[in-house]
Amino acid sequence: MPYLSELTGHPVADIDGERIGRLDDLVAVVPQDLSHPKIVALVVKRTGGPLLIPLADVVVLFAPAVALNKRLADLVPYQPSEHDLYLTRDVLDKQIIDTDGVRVVRVNDLELARVNGDFYVANVDIGGLGLMRRMGLARPAEKVAVRMGRKLTPGIISWDAVELLSSDQPMRLKVPSDKIADLHPADLAEIISDLTRAESSHLLNSLDVETLADTLEEVEPDFQASLVESMSDEKVADLLEEMSPDEAADLLAELPEDRSLELLNLMEQDEAADVRRLLTYPVDSAGGIMTTEFVAVRPDLTAEQTIAYLRKMAQEVETINYIYATDRDNRLVGVFSLQDLVLAHPKTPIAHIMHDRVVTLSPADTQDQAAQTIAKYNLAAVPVVDDEGRIQGLVTADDALDKIIPTAWKKRIPRMYR
Repeated sequence: MPYLSELTGHPVADIDGERIGRLDDLVAVVPQDLSHPKIVALVVKRTGGPLLIPLADVVVLFAPAVALNKRLADLVPYQPSEHDLYLTRDVLDKQIIDTDGVRVVRVNDLELARVNGDFYVANVDIGGLGLMRRMGLARPAEKVAVRMGRKLTPGIISWDAVELLSSDQPMRLKVPSDKIADLHPADLAEIISDLTRAESSHLLNSLDVETLADTLEEVEPDFQASLVESMSDEKVADLLEEMSPDEAADLLAELPEDRSLELLNLMEQDEAADVRRLLTYPVDSAGGIMTTEFVAVRPDLTAEQTIAYLRKMAQEVETINYIYATDRDNRLVGVFSLQDLVLAHPKTPIAHIMHDRVVTLSPADTQDQAAQTIAKYNLAAVPVVDDEGRIQGLVTADDALDKIIPTAWKKRIPRMYR
């Protein structure tokens, strides 16, 4: 099948053989019942300005010269629409998201196909061969490869794996919005880090609030702040409510103080209260990195009652690796794992399941101390208690290890935010 780069520049002649100009671009539309763009017109470069010719007036497209079935004087120019897609202008050299490889790649060429007399865009070439083809170097490169015992293959992505988002700017970004929710937030974060500011805005706007919040939690707070800079306060407040309290506090700490205060005022009262409390601690302390989302139960509950309670709380906490037992004054008296709970007899009281020797942290402990404690005792999380033994939150392993594991290994950070 031919490529777009192999057609552009070909002469265009009418039915009498009179040369009109050269093929400069192809115009396509995406029918509602199809995922592949259908070519509907040619853009012919000629003296006096471009001429748009309907594809119905074309006899031969895939040939060294494009032949028409009418005289130049009889041609009725194609009337462009705002929904038209100009393949060279709008697609070539633009970035797309490869959902299989989870990466941002560049469109180097487009592979075309003829089906039942109509012409369509079949695939996107993202490989180096596509770029060499446009430069006229594909055949020499293939000959060199053959002599070296190698074979050059195009990097092909089917067009139906991506979707075009419209834009008010000349740039067009192709984003698979119907598949984007299937990507892991960490993958989305890496993709966003590879995009320009305008492109990332298009992608962020295509995400629902919950997915966007999960994605923001996978990047560093300073990058989070740059991503939400142009969002409305109402939308950012919704995002903060979806984020875990510690992540929300980190983001607010990166924003201007007046905007942070305004956002806190827009948040639901309970969520805002948790975040306000976290903001009172130093950012690198156990109190500053802890989350206030945890599960605590009374020791007189049975295993059966606790499991029923967990079902209600599951969507509201960050982790339930451990469940904490507290007395009526919220003092920590024990801890037990989810495994301990599941294996216990339904009527067994929590007091008989829990371990009463609990490793804890103080809110003033450093992040290094938190990481050392987690590593020493091989824990997934450690509770943070005040001077009176009341549980304030818990530090999870991933937050505690931020200073031990290089950040670039743990979270996706933008290499360049343009």
